[in-house]
Amino acid sequence: MRVFVHKRSGKSDTVLNNETIASHMPQIDMPKPYTELHDVAPPHLALVALEMRAFWEFGALVPTWPVLQKAPRADADAHGSCVIVFPGLSAGDLSTVPLRKYLDSLGYATEGWNQGLNLGPRPGVLEAARQQVIDTFNQFGNKVSLVGWSLGGVYARELAKMMPEMVHCVITLGTPFAGSPKSTNAWRIYEFASGRKTEIERANFDLPTAPTVPTTSIYSKTDGVVAWQGSIQAPCKVNPHTENIEVFASHVGMGLNPSAWWAVADRLAQKHASWQPFVAPKLMGLHKFLYPRSKLRTG
Repeated sequence: MRVFVHKRSGKSDTVLNNETIASHMPQIDMPKPYTELHDVAPPHLALVALEMRAFWEFGALVPTWPVLQKAPRADADAHGSCVIVFPGLSAGDLSTVPLRKYLDSLGYATEGWNQGLNLGPRPGVLEAARQQVIDTFNQFGNKVSLVGWSLGGVYARELAKMMPEMVHCVITLGTPFAGSPKSTNAWRIYEFASGRKTEIERANFDLPTAPTVPTTSIYSKTDGVVAWQGSIQAPCKVNPHTENIEVFASHVGMGLNPSAWWAVADRLAQKHASWQPFVAPKLMGLHKFLYPRSKLRTG
């Protein structure tokens, strides 16, 4: 497990929220400095109840499928066309099948993490995930894109820090990397499933620091499991290609949400040399409701 421990810098990227934000980054409500994030409460019970929206989000995929097919498509010869999708806590590859099938339809070569249920970084889990990235990179000869839902996004970020030369980009969905583990409604489940204490995990990893590859955090202020402040990537001095995209989604349904799917597809299609922050597609004036903090795509 020590192979995945990263050397900490003098201060976390998350404490940089009082410093100048790069001009290309949209203004967002930044969370408190990381050292104070233990004060962020987990989502209210009312938001927990709204997690039932996940069924509606999944059902919305059928009428929105023709629109989703107009999202940017894969370039088979470019880096990032191979995608590994990591599931959330207590979920497995079955939960990511819809998202992976969608990305397949856009020309990506996708695969699950192939380790059964995600019960936390037990011994051997991260090592196996690391080997999967290496094997995929060697097989296709291109950098691999990593997409992670909730806890799966933590794996994606940490793997990208370990092997940036093999990773094209990282996209996370409702991933709690910038807050205290107890700012979620799932920390007890995590400790039970993984057999590991959240405080120990905190000491082993520098979660708030972004990978050096393009990194996108998709989050929702109506997330009923993870406090949205814990999914905000602070401006990063060593990587200007970081961003946060707000969508209206539940936590359980974020990986099944049409708005999140479009954002994932759009970000995967970005090339490193010409990377630009996300801008919402012009969809009959609905962009403000789908992506409340994004700029509108013109032309």
